[in-house]
Amino acid sequence: MAEAHQAVAFQFTVTPDGIDLRLSHEALKQIYLSGLHSWKKKFIRFKNGIITGVYPASPSSWLIVVVGVMSTMYAKIDPSLGIIAKINRTLDTTGYMSSQTQDVVSGLLFGTGLWVALIFSMRYSLKLLLSYHGWMFAEHGKMSRATKVWMGMVKIFSGRKPMLYSFQTSLPRLPVPAVKDTVSRYLESVKPLMKEGDFKRMTALAQDFAVNLGPRLQWYLKLKSWWATNYVSDWWEEYVYLRGRGPLMVNSNYYAMDFLYITPTHIQAARAGNTVHAILLYRRKLDREEIKPIFVLGSTVPLCSAQWERMFNTSRIPGEETDTIQHMKDSRHIVVYHAGRYFKVWLYHDGRLLKPREIEQQIQRILDDPSEPQAGEAKLAALTAADRVPWAKCRQAYFGRGKNKQSLDAIEKAAFFVTLDETEEGYKKEDPVTSMDSYAKSLLHGRCFDRWFDKSFTFIVFKNGKIGMNAEHAWADAPIIGHLWEYVMATDTFQLGYAEDGHCKGDTNPNIPYPTRLQWDIPEECQEVIETSLNSANLLANDVDFHSFPFNAFGKGKIKKCRTSPDAFVQLALQLAHYKDMGKFCLTYEASMTRLFREGRTETVRSCTTESCDFVLAMVDPAQTVLAEPWRLSTSQTPQQQVELFNLEKNPEYVSSGGGFGPVADDGYGVSYILVGENLINFHISSKFSCPETDSHRFGKHLRQAMIDISALFGLNSNFRN
Repeated sequence: MAEAHQAVAFQFTVTPDGIDLRLSHEALKQIYLSGLHSWKKKFIRFKNGIITGVYPASPSSWLIVVVGVMSTMYAKIDPSLGIIAKINRTLDTTGYMSSQTQDVVSGLLFGTGLWVALIFSMRYSLKLLLSYHGWMFAEHGKMSRATKVWMGMVKIFSGRKPMLYSFQTSLPRLPVPAVKDTVSRYLESVKPLMKEGDFKRMTALAQDFAVNLGPRLQWYLKLKSWWATNYVSDWWEEYVYLRGRGPLMVNSNYYAMDFLYITPTHIQAARAGNTVHAILLYRRKLDREEIKPIFVLGSTVPLCSAQWERMFNTSRIPGEETDTIQHMKDSRHIVVYHAGRYFKVWLYHDGRLLKPREIEQQIQRILDDPSEPQAGEAKLAALTAADRVPWAKCRQAYFGRGKNKQSLDAIEKAAFFVTLDETEEGYKKEDPVTSMDSYAKSLLHGRCFDRWFDKSFTFIVFKNGKIGMNAEHAWADAPIIGHLWEYVMATDTFQLGYAEDGHCKGDTNPNIPYPTRLQWDIPEECQEVIETSLNSANLLANDVDFHSFPFNAFGKGKIKKCRTSPDAFVQLALQLAHYKDMGKFCLTYEASMTRLFREGRTETVRSCTTESCDFVLAMVDPAQTVLAEPWRLSTSQTPQQQVELFNLEKNPEYVSSGGGFGPVADDGYGVSYILVGENLINFHISSKFSCPETDSHRFGKHLRQAMIDISALFGLNSNFRN
């Protein structure tokens, strides 16, 4: 049926003279509209390139400067200190211009040069201003006069109406810290975790490094920092992510959840229609650079926006030694997985983006399709869930030509990947603990073959209308996906909405061609590799112990009243909970962003310090010595970046569940948390069943109690609804 619809525009007849090909009016129309769409995007990119290239000035400011220069010239005033006269004499040697034309051209050239010089001066001044970070260390709630003056200067040089990438060239480079400072900070971070003898030995090794090997390596880092835009980020992407040969599923990919309590519609196709459309609206804003840069310290200090560039039309390509990231400039389709089948769905019709009701119609056609999976098709994505080397070899051997290559290209070059899940997930009042744990595990790994873990993100729509996302980590960090996710949920609920019967608003369109089944010819040898990968992935998935829960005894609102950082409060609670759970301290990883610098990504905050250990011991008062292994406790806060989209005071039930990730260490915990509004904190705790020392639910109980115990020190009066 789908092929018949697609073939209407193209007809051919085989004759003794050859093939007679006839293109219908519809085919020519679609070719014209496709070309028009492509040229529109090229023009927008060209226009945005000019606007971003001259920022913090604007293209119109060129006219102001040139008119100003020409006006002074006609007033017999030389604003150039003789430069215009030199340009005029040079032009005079050509003999092609009249004296009046030479005056105009000289003024134009000087005015343009002055304008460019002003742009670089403003940009360099802004870069110097943004290199100051003393405001970070000011006491909470207090701001010095110097910082206020600095903020005013930053705003003056920041220009007006910045686009997404406007500040990129004005951001400072990540500085290389001195070796002695790095060694000092390292020793300070491991001191509370080591016995005295071990610490003395470590100190000797560190001091030897600081004198001998360290300076030599430091020279290489400084050389790279002078040459590269960021001396860390490309190595971080390559060696932390792309060279990893283990599974992406659980170990690297992370997930995002739907609203905690609200499901706008329980019709699967309708929820997919609205949310896919919302994702595409976000992509259009991204293509046009209409997304506003993210600021900290109010609207003063911009963060790097480089990670947005590969959000869409991106896939990780497996290799035997290292993976690569493939990014397409544009993609006009998505690939949808349902019941073991892959479908290609076009996103445009008649030169425009499909409307929500039209996307719902396409999704419903897939749900109603009775066809069976082809041999090896149903569990094909298990290759992306297991070790990278078998997938790389299999891809090279069986997916490099013919229909397999065409179908794989359709997936890897799609805008993003969509899974229509056949299960029902989400928070259930009658069984909140089991339902949230099941929801988290489903988003993290699913059935190990129904998410394409190599895509920049897989968008998941469950049978009961709940949604979620599984994101690959190499191309960007969680706050970038979080920004998209906030926009999608807010647009779906508050802007697009649903009809009274739960369907998307608007009308269906029978003229839109049906989704197309991807075709495969997967040999038995490849099917054996798929089964082996699935077995390996299942072992990993079944070993994940997950506990996701909302903590609503109090939130950041009451914590801030105690003049305490909510994040620091939670980190102390995590330290106390871990000590009660394991009976010892451990080296703790808290992800922090370095996007104050150009192309910055993340850095490690070692939140287990001498002071935090003293605090914990004072809370429990045991007699200990303590030693731990690296990164047993890996933590990350998911920031809310667009609070204004939800208006939680007016819509308190529309709270986010946040997202989470798998445990970094086999014998440790992974903890993600999100501070939602003023009165809720959602936690996501992961560990492994195979480790006898860890238990996510037990840790969750310790964490709840730790939050309450610490709050008692500050005299927080709460109803403790947990």
